[in-house]
Amino acid sequence: MKHSVETLDPHDALILIDIQNDFLPGGPLGVAGSEAIVPILSEYVRRFHERGLPIFLTRDWHPPNHCSFQQQGGPWPPHCLAGSHGALPPDHFSVPASAVIIYKGIDPDPDAYSGFQGTALHRHLHALDVRRLFIGGLATDYCVLNTVKDALSLGYAVYLLTDAIKAVNAKPDDGARAEEEMIRLGAVPIRLEDLTR
Repeated sequence: MKHSVETLDPHDALILIDIQNDFLPGGPLGVAGSEAIVPILSEYVRRFHERGLPIFLTRDWHPPNHCSFQQQGGPWPPHCLAGSHGALPPDHFSVPASAVIIYKGIDPDPDAYSGFQGTALHRHLHALDVRRLFIGGLATDYCVLNTVKDALSLGYAVYLLTDAIKAVNAKPDDGARAEEEMIRLGAVPIRLEDLTR
């Protein structure tokens, strides 16, 4: 189903989840096909920036003893260690200086899949009178899913950038199930061509 968003308005914000080297191919948690969404995300950034709309980027920023790491009994290999190259975005993904970086998972506990968990993201958005969120990034079945669920529970209208997300798929179809859940909860699936230029 096609959902057209006629125009972006002053109450809109772009939230890009965890575009970091460790989640791209070659990283310890590289998401298959994730390199393909980077240029699409860059175009979303361009369109929001040229309209002067707020852009937020979440980043995992973990201590060495983070609870999600296998050495601590978690499910994942060490990734996105605070200050490391793996925690940074790829060189070819540039964002305007006005973009706000939201660091998450900065404490050893708990795990923080959502960009809202333990961060100031909601306060930033509230201060800017943001009402609609356009959310994309990595990974569909973990941090995107949890960020979207929290955004909806906080009362935001959410547009899911279905052409700019990729899933880990630890189990087959995890990504598809996550997309279905987000849409069932109220997120509107859109693609870049649904936005008027």
